Amino acid sequence: MYIFILQHLYNHLFSNEKWAIFAPDFQVKKTIPMNVALFGKSIANNDIPYVQRLVDRLETMGGQVFVYQPFLTVLRDRIQFSGRTLQFSGQEDIRGQVDYLFSIGGDGTLLDTIPLVGNSGIPILGINMGRLGFLSSISKEEIIPAVEEIVEKKYFLDQRTLLRLESPEGVFGPFNYALNDLTVYKNTPLSILTIHTYINNEFLNTYWADGLIVATPTGSTAYSLSCTGPIITPDSENFVITPIASHNLTVRPIVVPDKSVIKIVVEGRGIDCYIGLDSRHHKIKNSLELIIRKEDFTINLLRMSNKNFFQTIREKLKWGLDIRN
Repeated sequence: MYIFILQHLYNHLFSNEKWAIFAPDFQVKKTIPMNVALFGKSIANNDIPYVQRLVDRLETMGGQVFVYQPFLTVLRDRIQFSGRTLQFSGQEDIRGQVDYLFSIGGDGTLLDTIPLVGNSGIPILGINMGRLGFLSSISKEEIIPAVEEIVEKKYFLDQRTLLRLESPEGVFGPFNYALNDLTVYKNTPLSILTIHTYINNEFLNTYWADGLIVATPTGSTAYSLSCTGPIITPDSENFVITPIASHNLTVRPIVVPDKSVIKIVVEGRGIDCYIGLDSRHHKIKNSLELIIRKEDFTINLLRMSNKNFFQTIREKLKWGLDIRN
């Protein structure tokens, strides 16, 4: 409304040729309405001002602000919303309704958005309120500048590969995909698992280990990295198979094309076995056959124009911290 009034006054005062020479070089910057979904799990008191500034900026754009229902409960009486706030609890509430989803937290929080976004194509911006933040690359201080870049479309969309647990069906319901990794592991330190692994029905190896990780390029900087797995660039079109605490020193992680079909059969002597897709976990039976392949759709991660993958790993892994540099 204020923008409309300012523009109207400007046009009225300086439309006459007599006064046109006195017209200032003035142009009202238009803001395109933008619908944004906010997702989070918890928020520290010292982070409240950053979230408040984000909400204030989004509300000035004229679009709708959607807030994840459990997160809205956390924010209640701590964040002031000037307009009507819409709630969402599942993918069906935001598909086709929002332009972007902002994840407020750490990398674990962003991973929890993947089932909510699914194959909708909604771009995700990770705002880091945690510690490391490989995926949540926007710091608290960069929130408003990042929003301005999004408004001006000065960003890149990184299309990240997902993996899918094809068999057995129904273990994770309809959300049988992961952005980071699939992990097979045990819940006791006293025994090891026997994990038979095949690539395209060709035998790869039997791992005697605490578990096995199948990681995407995105997941190569997560759990797999802590188990001596390699770092793979997001566009490399590979999977990494990394054993967890292998009882054979000659066994090392291996990189395979992401068009491969990976089969895993797990055996354990009277111990419970578990399977994880990112931050979701489920108990499975011994000798159950797992089939893993590349998912048919990708996840869009927003990347600001001043950031790139190599810069991120240099900063997060402290590469180059050497007096010679």
